[in-house]
This record gives sequence, C-alpha cells and structure tokens, in this order.
Amino acid sequence: MTYSIIQKSQLEGVQRIDAEYYQPEYLELVDRLKNTQSKKWEEIDGRFITGPFGSEFNVENYVENGKYRYVRGKDVKEFFLQENDNVYVPENDFYRLNKYVLGNGDILVSVVGTVGNTSIVDDSSTPAIFSCKSTAFRTKAINPYYFIAYLNSNYGKKLLIRSVRGHVQTGLNINDLKSLLVFTPSTDKQDQIGNLVIESRKIGKKSKNLYQQAEDLLLEELGLKDFEEQHDLFSIVNYSEVKEAERIDAEYFQNKFDLIDQKLGKFKQKNLDELCSLISYGTVPTSPYVDKGIPYVKGENLKDCFVDYSKLVYLDELSIKRLDERHYLKEDDIIISQMGTVGNASLVTKKEAGWTFASFTIRARLSDKAKEILSPLFLTFYIQNIARPYYLLRRIAQASVRQNTDLPTIRSLKVPMLPIKTQQKIADLVRESHTARQKSKELLAEAKRKVAALIESEPRHGREEMIERW
Repeated sequence: MTYSIIQKSQLEGVQRIDAEYYQPEYLELVDRLKNTQSKKWEEIDGRFITGPFGSEFNVENYVENGKYRYVRGKDVKEFFLQENDNVYVPENDFYRLNKYVLGNGDILVSVVGTVGNTSIVDDSSTPAIFSCKSTAFRTKAINPYYFIAYLNSNYGKKLLIRSVRGHVQTGLNINDLKSLLVFTPSTDKQDQIGNLVIESRKIGKKSKNLYQQAEDLLLEELGLKDFEEQHDLFSIVNYSEVKEAERIDAEYFQNKFDLIDQKLGKFKQKNLDELCSLISYGTVPTSPYVDKGIPYVKGENLKDCFVDYSKLVYLDELSIKRLDERHYLKEDDIIISQMGTVGNASLVTKKEAGWTFASFTIRARLSDKAKEILSPLFLTFYIQNIARPYYLLRRIAQASVRQNTDLPTIRSLKVPMLPIKTQQKIADLVRESHTARQKSKELLAEAKRKVAALIESEPRHGREEMIERW
C-alpha cells in the first residue's frame, strides 16, 4: 500500500482534497522543483488566452482547403500540432474572432478531452484561431521552445496530469495552469534545450517533405497525379455487376473506384497472392500483457509504413512458446491492419524480426522470387497510399459496426508492376523520410532528458521530506 502524509497547511489555497492529487510521486516532483530555480506559471510575464465559447463558431461552417486554420483540442499533440486532418474557417469568421488568433511561439494546452497535451505554434500552422478546448499562453519572458520541452518532460507533463479535475468530464481550468511550477534555468540553458526542439521541427518537416515526394512520384507514375474525385450524386450499374459483386450498397459503386480501376488497368498487375509465400492472420494473446517480453504489434502501431514503438505492448515469452513459426515476423514482412484503421501497412525491419503480431492484422510475406521484381517497401507504400483508400475501403464500404477486411480481399489485391528502378526510387524516399522522422523524435527525447537532468542536478537544501512510502 502506498500513501502520503500531508500537513493541513498544504491543503490551503489548493482547494483539493482528492487522494490522486497527493500521490507520493507528484509530491516528490513538487518537492524537487521547490528546491530549484522554479516559479509558478502565473509569475512568468505573459498572457493566458482562453478559447472562444462553442457558440461563437458553428463547426458546420468549416470550409475545405481554406487559408485560416481552426485548431481543435484533438489537434494539440506532444510538442507540435497535428497536421494531417486540418479544418478551416471562412475569412469573415477568422477576422470576427481575431482575439483568438495564434502567433508563432504561442503555447497551446489542451484543457478538455485529451487533457494535458501541449504544443507550440509555428508558421506552418498560421494563420489560425483555436477552440474552447485549449488555452493559449503568449510570452517573451521565457524561451517558448524550452518551455514546450519542459511541459512535455517528466516533470511538466505529470504536474499537468496531476492538476486535472473531474471524473466523467475531466479538464484543466486557468487557475490550475497558473499555479503549475515551472523550472526556469538560465537563458543559455533554455536556448540549448530550445535549439534541440527547433532542430527537431526542421528535420520533422524534411521527413514530411520526403514522404510527400514519394507519394507524388507514385501518383505520377500511376497516372493519378491530377486525379480528381467525382462527387456524383448517383451511378448507374448493370444487374450483372451487382450480382458479381454480391453488393447493393451505393458506396461500393461510386464512380471514382471505376476510374481508378481503369487507370491502374493500363499496367501489368499481379494479385498479391501470386507474389507471396505466406499471407496469414496474427495471433490472439492467451495471457495478459507484461512490462517486458516479446513485442506484440497491433494495428495502432502501423504508421507511415513502419512500426511505431510508442504504444507497443508485450507478451510473456513462456506464454507464446506454443506458437508455431508462422506467427513470428521476419524481416521484409508486411503487416496490414485488418480492423479499425483498415489498410494501414508497415514493413518489418531487422529490428522487429522475431516479434509477433495481433489477430486483427494480416501479414504478407513476399516470396524470394517476387522480391526480384518487387521492393517490399514499395509494396508497403503502395498498400498504404493507393490500395487502402481506393481498393480496400471500397470493399469494406458497407454498413457495419466495425469495418474490416479479410484474407480473400488481401490475397486478391492487385499490384501494378512498375519498373524496379522506379520502385526503388520511391522506396528510398520513404526510407529517408523514416530516418529523418526517427532523428526528429530522438532530438525531442533528448530535450526532455536534458530538462530532467538540469532539475535533478540542482542541489537539495535539506528540506524536510513530507512523503513516506511503504
């Protein structure tokens, strides 16, 4: 059992008596910070700006591909704003709500929903306004890139989570932020850490640019570069087509799918089943996840053509010894999400060989002969960027609680056989993008480590400990 002993004086002004707020872990962080160059957030010269009331802007007024971005609470992620699902507001609404306009260097904190996420705003996200789900902070008194590293460090992040209120609908209010302790080292130290974040951002943008180059090249080679989806209100099909497809839902018979099929039909194609020595489902775990063991790759780990480690779970080695060789991954295997984020695909590298994969994913393994004419990374990229939106989603576009694909659909997937040199050029761009993305993540991790190292290098002054652990 773990508990904390606190004095009545520690309750005064906080207006919190819930046990979660006084967990020993949090008290230790506060105790450490109070012996450093720290101050309350409200003591930093700057301005808090709360987002507009929901009634001030109707989300039904979003415009497509606009100039003025509307930053939602869910867009606020660790360090930087999410950029793959942007929404925009009309120009008149942007200027009407100009007191909520964001500027470079502003700090955004998610205060409702995914509470405690913090992002810094830069010129890639502006011009923009933000929603009531976030609070902005604008200052010149502290390096904002250092500040965002502190807020995402072990100290800042946990103290933000500590301050969360509520149970059904959790949130952070303005006073919770104002009272948060902030470690403020010298300007030189702030700049050193801030520069790591700036460099990470620069490399992250390079990664996205390389990935976009790969996508543009693939679309150009397939004759889809200038393809525009037809938003027809109806399509006319023959009864024979309905009978062959065994489908009658309108989603399946959208004209865009036929246009894509026509364009790809100009290329020599092979079914994935012809190219693979093995296509199979993953395995169902028979024991709970453990802290250390064999990594278990799930659909949520499949991102941008490679396995994402941030949400990996592990299975006990003894519990999976019953599995035969087919349930383990090998280098160059391709994992495809079967359910949820259907069609997301990732390539298995040498590092992931020997891992196992989830039941709601499908593994495709190219034969040695197929590898002579088809790059595994190119195929992964093709599945992610072409097959997923134009093939897989067509075949699952039906009324369903949870849409999914299956082995027959994956086996029948048609793959255009582009020249191997073209495939390799696309694969090289994707690999360079991945390398840059990993470097960007490493710099952010280093920035967070340096923040913690600075705090923990500060000498303690014999302050009485108020925490007891059993």
